Formats: sequence, C-alpha cells, structure tokens
Amino acid sequence: MRYPVFLRENGTIGFVAPSFGCATEPYKSGFLNAQKRWEEQGFHLQLGPNCYVEVGVGISNTPEKCGEELTAYYCDKNNDCLISCGGGELMCEILDFVDFEKIRQADPKWYLGYSDNTNFTFLLATLCDVASVYGPCAAAFGMEPLHPSLNDAMMLLQGKKLTMQGYDKWERESLKDEEHPYAPYNLTETSVIKYYLPDGMTNVDINFTGRLLGGCMDCLVNFLGTKYDKVTEFTERYREDGIIWFLEACDLNLMGIRRAMWQMEHAGWFKHCKGFLIGRPRLGMGVEEFGIDSYQAVCEMLYHYQVPVLMDLDIGHLPPSMPLICGSMANVVSDGKTYRVEMELK
Repeated sequence: MRYPVFLRENGTIGFVAPSFGCATEPYKSGFLNAQKRWEEQGFHLQLGPNCYVEVGVGISNTPEKCGEELTAYYCDKNNDCLISCGGGELMCEILDFVDFEKIRQADPKWYLGYSDNTNFTFLLATLCDVASVYGPCAAAFGMEPLHPSLNDAMMLLQGKKLTMQGYDKWERESLKDEEHPYAPYNLTETSVIKYYLPDGMTNVDINFTGRLLGGCMDCLVNFLGTKYDKVTEFTERYREDGIIWFLEACDLNLMGIRRAMWQMEHAGWFKHCKGFLIGRPRLGMGVEEFGIDSYQAVCEMLYHYQVPVLMDLDIGHLPPSMPLICGSMANVVSDGKTYRVEMELK
C-alpha cells in the first residue's frame, strides 16, 4: 500500500467535482466560507474547472470532463492533496474517463471525500494500491463552528492525528438550508454502539486488527461484475493482514442493504475479513421492513464469519462522520460503549 505525503504547512489544497459541485445553496456559501477558513490558516487553494458547474446529470459536468478534471488534478504537482466538492449520484459514469494507469504512475496524493466519492476512494486502494481518506466533502468545512469531526479530517490530512474516536451525539435532521448555509450539525441523538461478537469475545475486550476497506454500499455494489471489480485480487494480496470492512448506506432501504450484503458476500468480497464497522443507515435508523431491522439486514449475512461486527458507528450520511484511511492498517478497540480506530501507514 502506498501512502501520500501529508499536507504541509502553507501547502496547496486542490478541489475537484467528480460528483456534484458547489453550484447551489447551501453548498456554494458553505464552500466559500470553508475557503476563507483555509486561507486564514495559511493554505493555498487550487480550484478545478467543475467546482461551480451544474450542467451534468447527477454530477457537476459531463462524465468526460469530470474524469479529465479528476485525472489532471490528481496528477498535478501544483497541489498537495485533493478534497472533493461533494457527493452526488452518477460518479460511476466518469470512471471510463479516469486514467487509472496515469494515476497509478503518479506520486500518491491524499484524496478526501465520501458517499459518491466511493467511486474513487475505493478504487484508489483496489486498483492502484494507494490510500485515501473516506470523510467529509469540501462544503461541510464551512459550518460555524466546526464540529470536531471536521477538525479531525484536517488533522489527518496533515498527519497530526491517526487515531479516531466515536463522537457523543449525532444528527438525525439537518438544519442547514439555503437561508442557513453555515448551520452546524443538529446533534439531537445520543450515540449508542450495537455489536455482534464471535464466540469467546466479550464487550470489554473488543480488539481486532486488519486493513481498512469500504465506503458507501450504494456505490460498491455497482462495481460487482465490472472491470473495476478487483476486490478478490486485493483481499488475496493482503490476506495476511486481513480486511476490516467499513460500510454505510445512503439511499438503500433495509431490503436494499440486505441485497447489497448478499451480493458482496456471494462475490467473495468478505473472504479474509477480520471485522466490520457499519455506519448508521440514512433510511434505516429505528425502522423495520418485513419484520427485520437494520441490524438483521446486515448481521444475518455475517454471522458465519465469526468476526466482530460493530454497528451505528460515526461513518457516513448521518453525521458526524469520523475520517478513515481506506487502505491503511487499523486496530479497532471498544468496550462496547466507546470505540476508537487506530490507523497505521504500513
């Protein structure tokens, strides 16, 4: 696994929009406020041509132009890392226009984004053996005041913090809208971990190690059966480390999550798994469908692996979301009430 150089003091942050850009409110104002904050911190900024564009279908621009921007800015030596403007719907369509061979040959660079950005963060690891950061997109850094998870993401990009801990509260309903573009997270819910443990492990000694891999299930299942599905090769390459899967869902309902878990399981993706970190499902928290809840939707596909499964974690679409280095080695420690992810670049 190759790891990029961390963002240096007064370094240059590049911004791209391979999915949605920041052309509409509240994202445009949030992005502008974030730029002001970064400049005050001494960073230089380099904006890609699609950051404020809104002419694409489910993405900022045409698939060709989005793919070209992503390739060019990843390989550009004038920026030190990349932050995606936002998530979206059809980033998968740009993949045929991303030059992964050129990216593989380039010096590795940190890329930060989540949701639809799984189309790049996941493939950087499985196709290019390059680590990336699954975490907040650019506009989120415009909130006032910043939530600790946003500070954690910036500290990670700078190499100042590689151990992440769960947060106390989470947001069910956002207060951010066109009239309140800087609204902070509306933290009304108390974080509670749910977990399934294999035989012999108790909730006071949860401790497991493996290589982090994952992202948004809505995007991951699209890779199955395509030329971009090199997961089996990846898991075999790192079989001695084992894989810790981190997974979350955006638009999938409980049945969709269950189908996604079935697809990944039957494709052999979970071979050599050491554990699972599951984020809060955006459409599945506290609901049931056909007699099952979000825990049954996930765990009934995983029981036979006899590995720890921690659920309702700070990963994904119900913020805050801890930044995770996709591709890194990690040690997960939990007492059943709190948890931390200790990441190592090896």
